[in-house]
Order: sequence, then C-alpha cells, then structure tokens
Amino acid sequence: MFRTPFPTTVKLGLLRLKNTTPQLQDVVIVGGGPAGLSVLAALKNSSKTAHLSCKLVEGGDLNKIRNFDETAYSNRIISLTNKSMRFMQKIGSWKHLNLDRMQFYDKVAAYDSSSHEALIEFTNDAINYDPMGAMCEVVNIQKSLIARIDELDQSDCLVDNVKVEAIEESTSEIDWPIVKLSNGDAYQTRLLIGADGYNSPVRRYAGIESRGWAYDSFGTVGVLKLASDQYNLVSLQRFLSSGPLAILPLPEDDATFVWSAKTEVASILKSITNDKIFVALINAALRLEETDLKYALNKLQVNPDDTSVIEDLQWRIELFEPNEQLDIPVVIGVQPGSRASFPLKMSHADSYVGPRVALIGDAAHTIHPLAGQGLNMGQADVASLVAAIETGIDRGLDIGSTLVLEPYFAQCFPYNHALLGVCDKLHKIFSNDVYPIILVRSFGMRFMNSLTPIKDFMIKTLSV
Repeated sequence: MFRTPFPTTVKLGLLRLKNTTPQLQDVVIVGGGPAGLSVLAALKNSSKTAHLSCKLVEGGDLNKIRNFDETAYSNRIISLTNKSMRFMQKIGSWKHLNLDRMQFYDKVAAYDSSSHEALIEFTNDAINYDPMGAMCEVVNIQKSLIARIDELDQSDCLVDNVKVEAIEESTSEIDWPIVKLSNGDAYQTRLLIGADGYNSPVRRYAGIESRGWAYDSFGTVGVLKLASDQYNLVSLQRFLSSGPLAILPLPEDDATFVWSAKTEVASILKSITNDKIFVALINAALRLEETDLKYALNKLQVNPDDTSVIEDLQWRIELFEPNEQLDIPVVIGVQPGSRASFPLKMSHADSYVGPRVALIGDAAHTIHPLAGQGLNMGQADVASLVAAIETGIDRGLDIGSTLVLEPYFAQCFPYNHALLGVCDKLHKIFSNDVYPIILVRSFGMRFMNSLTPIKDFMIKTLSV
C-alpha cells in the first residue's frame, strides 16, 4: 500500500526565491506528458474555457519534443483507441500527428503458451470495419499537442526546463494553492491539475492516498524488424508463465514489442547485448513450448553472450508445428539502442479531486500494460475533467470547487477501477504455471473465443 500524509506544504528541493508576488492563474498544470498537454490544448480549444489563464509546468525541454529526430522509432509506443482518436480530433491536435509513423490495425489476437487451441481473436467487424486502434509513439502525440497549442497562439502557457520546488497553502485571503518553481517564479492558482505521474507532488500536496502494489515484473520494450509487412494489421500477444509478450505493428515491416516479464527473466533479457541472440529468443518466445524457452533462458543466465543458444533455438523452431489458426511473424532484427525496461506496478488514488486540485493520468492511476490502456485512460480523464469545468463555467461556479470537480471523479473512477482490477487479475492468471490454473484459463480462452456477441460488446465498449 502507498500512503501519503496530509501536508500543508510539499517541499521538493532548494528554492531560489525572488521578491515577487505569485502570479494569479486560473489553472496550473504540472506535467508535460500527453495528459498534461491534452488538458491544456482542450481548455484552450473550447470556447467556454479559452479565456482561462493557464500555465503548464514541465521539468524537461519541450523544444526537444518539437524537434524530435524522426529517423528512428522511439521505444515509447502506445495503442490509441478510437475514443482517444476522436478526442484528439475534437481538440484539434489530430491534424498535427505524423500519420506516416502510425499504424492502424484491424485485429487483436492473444494465445496461450500452454496450447495452440487456447486462442482468442477480436476483429473490427463489430465496429463497421473501422480500425480497432492505432499504434503511435508517445512523442508523436506530445508533438501534435504542442503544435496545436502553438497554433492557438498559447505557447506562452508552456513553462519548461523548470521544476516544482514547493506547493503551499495560501496564508492570504485568497485560498488558492501556491506553486513555487526552481527558477524563483511562483503561481497562485484557482485550480491545480496534477498530470505529474506516479510520484505526483500534486497528489501529495492534496493529501490523497494512492493504493496498490509493485509487480515482481519489468516491462522490456524495443523496436523490431520483421521478415514481412503482412503482419502490420494485427496486434499479437502470447501469454507466457514469465509474463505476456506482445508484438505490436508499426508501418511496413517494423514492429514494437513489450515483454512484461518476471524480474528474474527481465534481468536476463536486459543482460543480453548481442541482438542476434535477442532476436532468436523473441522468435522462440512466440512459438516454442515453455520448456524450450526456459532451457535457453537458463543458458543465458549463466552467459548472456552464449551464441550457441541461437543454434539450439533455431533447431527447435525448425521442428515447430505452425499454428494453423494463427500466422506468427518472423523477427529478423532489433533497432539498435531501442531496448529498455521499466518496473511494472498498479496503483489507484482514493480520489481524483480535492479542494482546488484535480489528478489525471498516471497521477491518479497506473495500470499493467497488457491491455495497452494506460494513455487511453488518461485521455478519458482529460475529456471528463474539461467537460466538468465547462459545466461549472456555464453555471457561474468557481472552477476550483469540489462541487465543479466531483462529477469528473464520479464519472471516471468506477470505470478506471474496474479496468485496473481486470488487468490485475488477468496478469495474475496468465503469469502462472500452476497446472489447474493453466487448464482453466485455456478452456476459458477457447470458450470466450466462441462467444462472438460478448467479444463484439467488449470491442464496442472501448470504441464508443
């Protein structure tokens, strides 16, 4: 459990003070990721909220996003649902995306290492053959949002290369919180929005507890080269006892992968420096039985540069009987320098709102990546929060009051809580090698795959 005490002041470092009065703002957003940039773009795009004075504070350099080198793919790639794509169109950032670096897909397939028959597929039939989603780099989304903010002539709202050093309660007649920055500036704001990630200073200031746990797993990611471009309409995932391995399409014959592996396996993956060994291991993980994969991992644990593993795995793959129900891609390379890993965790804030505070994105919730819903949950947060602010303005209310903010919490919390729970349970069920559980989950996948109406309902739920 993650617990946070209720502070009246959150001090985050040494503050270089200026003899200045805090600048008054209607909205201050902490965090320049997709959620923070989206809420600023949405507020400035809406005729009801465009008049609000806003500042977005980001510790990094946003010009690096504006000038991102697009010669190679970033390894931070996410899946956008149709709902998220429509929201981006609504706020005007969609037209600034580089669509040549995105890949729309029409099918999702998941299969279990325990059996060829343990397979479940989702297609776009239920949504009139529209794309089921799109794979997109996070930096592409950020760049499009900054371009939209610039287009709205609101670039002055962006304050980057500066850190939040303290958040304090006001001692004056105005009860708005004061955000003090590392450059000595300070903002006193009617509404403080935390889009500042899992370790959110805004959440700590508000005294909102976040509950959850760290998984004994790491997400290993990277960019792959496939033998053919015939797989770029399919999002593929195999459930292994060490954790799910997803191969997600990019344009032409490129793809990205996410291997959510237990710590011991993730450590072996991280230690492999030879890309040819890594390619052989990915191909094996997509096809071979668990015993073959464990044999290779045990050899690599002793010596991560043991190239004899390549020959061993290739021999086993040649004996592999292809799954007639599923065409599995052949990986032929890894983009140099694209591999990375990060710890996996699940957390959920007790509330998304407090007096003059709202939390969005990872500041409110973090989720296992197996369903690819983290960023989409954040986009839904933004849409709901902005709608609540618009309603508050229509009614002549103070946008920082809990009366205005509570509808956002009431709308998003139940859905997010359910999705977090489902992903957590799926992770625990499928990252398991207990034989009775394997039998039950294999039967469950085959049974669910036969229930087309239920699968169609699940697809529509994520698309509407």
